[in-house]
Amino acid sequence: MLDTLVTTAAGALSATIGVVVGGIVTRRAQDRQWLRDQQLAAYQELFSHYAKFTMEIGRAHADRRGWDYDWGEWSAVLVRVSLVAPNDVATAIDEFGHAVDGFLEQVARRTDPLRNPLSPEEFHAAKQEPAQAQIRLVNAIRRSLGNDRGVPFQIGG
Repeated sequence: MLDTLVTTAAGALSATIGVVVGGIVTRRAQDRQWLRDQQLAAYQELFSHYAKFTMEIGRAHADRRGWDYDWGEWSAVLVRVSLVAPNDVATAIDEFGHAVDGFLEQVARRTDPLRNPLSPEEFHAAKQEPAQAQIRLVNAIRRSLGNDRGVPFQIGG
């Protein structure tokens, strides 16, 4: 009788431990998946904003017209993405942000597309530093997501 009781208790304890451990493992997997989903959405939003305003400014220079962009939203995107990014990606985001700021200094703050537009060649030259920073950022993101195969070229933007 004691053997049966001990065996039953041990089985019940093992099952309980299995359920608890399974719950912990499942919870961690769900948390990792949630974070990965948030990271991907934030990265997508960051690159979407970058592509939109670079194209808008480029068209303004080409068409000799004014332009407008919600810079508060760009700043908010930088903050949102830095909240979910791992440290190496956050560092690359900061470098990208500084490169974009240098680009904006050249194409938006020091020049006026209405009175003194940049030529397509000048605009392209101004985009080179942020383009290289974008490649580094994309590769840092890819590494953080488990894809160690980097890309050597800019995609979009």
